Amino acid sequence: MRLAGAGRRWRERLTTRRLPAAVLALVVLAGAGTWTVAAADGGQPVRQEDRFLAMPETPGSDRQVQLDTSFFTTGTSPRPAVLLGHGFGGSKEGERDRARELARQGYAVLTWSARGFGHSGGRIGLNAPDREVQDVRHLVDWLAQRPEVQLDGPGDPRVGITGASYGGAVALLGSAYDSRIDAVASQITWWNLADALFPQGVQGSGAVDGVFKRLWAGIFFTTGSAAPGSPGGLGPSGGAPRATAGATAGPVDGTVGCGRFLDELCRMYDRVATAGHADPEAVALLERSSPSSVADRLKAPTLVVQGQQDSLFPLDQGDAIARAVAANGAPVAVDWFAGGHDGGTDTSARVDDRVGAWFDHYLKNPGLKNPGPKNPGPKNPGPEHPGNGTGPAFRVTRTGGVDSTGFQAVLRGASADAYPGLGGTGSRTVELNGGTAGAEQTFANPPGGAPPNISALPGIGALSQAAALGAGLSLDFPGQYATFDSAPLDGPLHLTGQPTVPVRVQADKPDAVLFAKLYDVAPDGKQSLPQQLAAPLRVTGADAAGGRTVTVALPAVDHTFSAGHRLRLVLASTDLAYASPAEPATYRAAAAGALTVPTVDGLVTEAAPLPARTWVLPLVAVAVAAALLLLPRLRRRGRVARGPAYDPALAGVPLQITGLSKRYKGSADRYAVRELGFRLEQGQVLGLLGPNGAGKTTTLRMLMGLIRPDEGEIRIFGHLVRPGTPVLSRVGAFVEGAGFLPHLSGRANLRLYWQATGRPEADAHLEEALAIAGLGEALDRAVRTYSQGMRQRLAIAQAMLGLPDLLILDEPTNGLDPPQIREMREVMIRYAAAGRTVIVSSHLLSEVEQSCTDLVVMDRGRLVTAGAVAEIVGAGELLLVGTPASYGPQELAAAADKAQALDGVGSVEPVEGGLLVRLDGMTASRLLAELVRLGVPVERAGPHRRLEDAFLSLIGGPA
Repeated sequence: MRLAGAGRRWRERLTTRRLPAAVLALVVLAGAGTWTVAAADGGQPVRQEDRFLAMPETPGSDRQVQLDTSFFTTGTSPRPAVLLGHGFGGSKEGERDRARELARQGYAVLTWSARGFGHSGGRIGLNAPDREVQDVRHLVDWLAQRPEVQLDGPGDPRVGITGASYGGAVALLGSAYDSRIDAVASQITWWNLADALFPQGVQGSGAVDGVFKRLWAGIFFTTGSAAPGSPGGLGPSGGAPRATAGATAGPVDGTVGCGRFLDELCRMYDRVATAGHADPEAVALLERSSPSSVADRLKAPTLVVQGQQDSLFPLDQGDAIARAVAANGAPVAVDWFAGGHDGGTDTSARVDDRVGAWFDHYLKNPGLKNPGPKNPGPKNPGPEHPGNGTGPAFRVTRTGGVDSTGFQAVLRGASADAYPGLGGTGSRTVELNGGTAGAEQTFANPPGGAPPNISALPGIGALSQAAALGAGLSLDFPGQYATFDSAPLDGPLHLTGQPTVPVRVQADKPDAVLFAKLYDVAPDGKQSLPQQLAAPLRVTGADAAGGRTVTVALPAVDHTFSAGHRLRLVLASTDLAYASPAEPATYRAAAAGALTVPTVDGLVTEAAPLPARTWVLPLVAVAVAAALLLLPRLRRRGRVARGPAYDPALAGVPLQITGLSKRYKGSADRYAVRELGFRLEQGQVLGLLGPNGAGKTTTLRMLMGLIRPDEGEIRIFGHLVRPGTPVLSRVGAFVEGAGFLPHLSGRANLRLYWQATGRPEADAHLEEALAIAGLGEALDRAVRTYSQGMRQRLAIAQAMLGLPDLLILDEPTNGLDPPQIREMREVMIRYAAAGRTVIVSSHLLSEVEQSCTDLVVMDRGRLVTAGAVAEIVGAGELLLVGTPASYGPQELAAAADKAQALDGVGSVEPVEGGLLVRLDGMTASRLLAELVRLGVPVERAGPHRRLEDAFLSLIGGPA
């Protein structure tokens, strides 16, 4: 589970001007790094530098933590920089594509894996100011030393920071602790982590009295508590951080199950998860990692992107961020999009464009060094002016019904020139239960809090969006809730913000834990819960006489209640996503006043897009026809690796095959070749072995561009092999026999073949090829008079025309007599000795053993083994133990019985001159020691295997 990202991958991705020279050197001196260059889809090439940077574990500490970083840029001239953080459970790898996009937009981009994630060392501190936040300061220092980064002054780079969830919080905290950061774009993140994990819907109360968000907190902490490298562990690579001298690695002691969390965080989680509520120490610890703790320092221009489908960090968290930034006089814009930690609709392109525009304005415009807004204020914490290209001060994505298909939701944006806050620009009061206040209802909290009612489910964002269309999933069990309805609306009511309602609650226990929900009820009685959100609340002192009256802040949403619909307030006693009291309790509740619904009159909704049918239908006929013609080919090509056409690093490598697969025609899961990979160097003679049906010929045909692979790639001297690739001119091949014109002579056939290549005749080296053929006077006779062996030799000579750098021969010795086989063996060895490379596919294992330097063994389309002939033949477990000549048959039989009784011995067979032992776990040295101990005279011992033995044991045949 990754608590990451907004928009693009929402579920995949969560100072001072100078530092002492010693600290700066500590950060910079962390290895030379690795540069790579990548360009995709014809875009501008992006250089990527990967390196580890050493950070002090805490300020002033001698211990170091290694952070895995990547630096992206398209050039060397100074440009603004962007720090790009990742989500909880992710790493820098999840941000690579976005980093390249920003680099192509003219930024120097630095991504990093936070402590305890990916390959970085250290332990998770939840963005602790003295750990992860200090790392951001050091990363800014590192950027200030790069010649590619624009400076506003010595040691002061022009830099922005962005990230989602975990990365969004560190972006805000980093800007608060380091004033050199010039712009921020936070996405689906928290303002106060204690309030987010222990929400309290009672106004005037806080996290100490909040309700434990059990499911999300469990996901959050177990994601970081998995042991490094374990299933479900941290990091996209699944690996532990690289070990470095003095670096802090994963935990080797501390609380069991802590994984990479700091021990104090583990102890805190154990306490609150067991108790089901927060304590003051837990609240203080979580607030330390919250932007709310440094509210007065948030002075950089900030874009706040918050998700409407987000039960982890809902809209009120983003609202608090925006209000704090505006109170400090800095520009701020707010964007509520149709997504979040619960999923929902992905609006990645629009959000990414908006983040890019925000940075373009505040990082690329000279003179905009942390500017303030023209008219800052609580109702106008917007950008400098609405026409500065950063987008509206407030935008919300709305669900406007479904499209013409009846399945896809139509999303429309609505915007305003000022952010209204959760209270809106206006409000409307709605009476509940026909205006009869004080009508009490009684309901219960069941023993153990089970079965729980259902509202928000972590990660089920599709249901949240469906709720906006009148669907979704919500469930309240009879006897566990109270309902208070409004009269049918006489006109539409558009709620934008956080509604509030006073309620009176009385209980037979000191505390009453409730979950407030505001349903939309259609005339037919069908109800839907906007965004599947509920507001948990704990009413303390509820056992007092007459109970207690409190004001409840309901979930902040954007939702339209249509005319004729009713609003329904539900107070439930349980919720699946939260911790409810285990003890049974009885509650009495009543609406103590009207429901206040915030509205925003200044929102301007975008025009509805044209129905898809008005422009799609005219293209349907053409699209269908094109699909029928092209889809089979595109499906085949789409599965093939899309690497660069030429890789200069492989220019001297005759052949490299990576991930090669080919399915049988018409089959989705039957493979002729599957995930094959090997590499061939110059001067090697490679034997390609395998039983019939192993995929050898299919592999050779793909190698020559005769058929397309379904997956993977083949490179010859660095060039990607496709049909007609020019590099195939450096390949000579004889596969599955050669076709000759029977009425022409052998010599004429060879000349005609070479002429068809279009290359100069002098390059054919015809005489050398004819000498190899050894056909004598038969070269001038018609090919139809040739025997099978003569045709075979002529085909081999044709493959050698032009003396290709890579020669491929399929069963080259078929039809040859023993002297010709020996001569062919010598020809291949001499050919490779000249620096060329030969691939031989043959069933004559004795010939392969004598002529080949290396082997690739295939079976059922897969690679079984690859390596030098000597290594494969000598790697067997069959050992020949020699005994004296005087050791007769009876003694050998008795010795065989003794050896057979040993553990780790598979079988023993008396043979002439000794024992043939097949080992099954025992080492050869241990066997010899045991035989001597048993009184068996041992004169010699060694492996006893031929290539045939090795081949049969590898493919599972009888040995």
